[in-house]
Amino acid sequence: MENFIVSARKYRPTTWESVVGQKAITETLKSAIENNHLAQAFLLTGPRGVGKTTTARILAKTINKNDLDQEVSDDEDFAFNIFELDAASNNTVEDIRQLIDQVRIPPQVGSHKVYIIDEVHMLSSAAFNAFLKTLEEPPEHAIFILATTEKHKVIPTIISRCQVFDFQRINNGDIVGHLHYIAKQEGISAEDDALHTIAQKADGGMRDALSIFDQIVSFSGNTITYKNVIDNLNILDFEFYFKVTDLIVEQNASGALLLFNKVLEKGFDGHNFIVGIASHFRDLLVASNPQTLSLLETSENLKERYLSQAGKCNAEFLLDALQLLADVDFRYKTSKNQRLLVEVCLMQLSSIGVGSEKKN
Repeated sequence: MENFIVSARKYRPTTWESVVGQKAITETLKSAIENNHLAQAFLLTGPRGVGKTTTARILAKTINKNDLDQEVSDDEDFAFNIFELDAASNNTVEDIRQLIDQVRIPPQVGSHKVYIIDEVHMLSSAAFNAFLKTLEEPPEHAIFILATTEKHKVIPTIISRCQVFDFQRINNGDIVGHLHYIAKQEGISAEDDALHTIAQKADGGMRDALSIFDQIVSFSGNTITYKNVIDNLNILDFEFYFKVTDLIVEQNASGALLLFNKVLEKGFDGHNFIVGIASHFRDLLVASNPQTLSLLETSENLKERYLSQAGKCNAEFLLDALQLLADVDFRYKTSKNQRLLVEVCLMQLSSIGVGSEKKN
């Protein structure tokens, strides 16, 4: 049986062009190498799964390729000039002292040795202090690349000695585009709505999106449908939100209550339902204005439906509804009768339906 390689490893970027969603950072680093304007210490920060370690490895390899002044395809040719340290498990003063002793030795080939320290915020206070002097006055051949998800835990004196690059959450469009590419490479047919749902669930992290993608492929085989995704990830179908919105706009409170009962019968939590409606109303508000339409991160098929339904709702109604939903969201966990809280909310939403007078 052939060993399965997860997509996050199989399709890990190896060139600047293949890094997804961080173009400004990759262009800056690429230009710094080309112009021989390279700092001796970098700090890469940002959420998990957005490409920090990947970028660090590409940077280290590119520096070494330039040093060798030739196109190197085999990583082994310069692997001994790149050192990776996981600060989560090597966070003591002794570990840093060993690293400092190693830094003093110049490279045998090329002119740089690159040290990648991942999860640098996990270093102890004493380890940070031991590392400080070396980072302040490193040997000419040493370049340090520090990566962390929690920048606030890195001491300011370390940050001040580094060029800091803040990685952003990857937008849904870039994630969907990359998932389409991987699906094509793997011979998998995938619906656009399905990939958009995976991207929304990943919340800006490419690694999370690829893990979910692998999970869905294991569940559904070579055809990924929207239904497969919502069934596997236990997500409430967007049809419920479109239907409940229509019922609220029509001031059909009884219909909204019956729909909520169906949601509960399917095993979904009332809190998720409230949060989902709030998110849906936010999308309707965004869709109602051409200037904010670009903020609607969904498939083209769904975008048409949002535009159509947004035409039935005025901005005042949506703002009042969002305020009410935010209040219920805040009170949900402390409520003694959570179902009643949601039902009263649905009745209140129906009472402020489009075209009706406001009621206290």
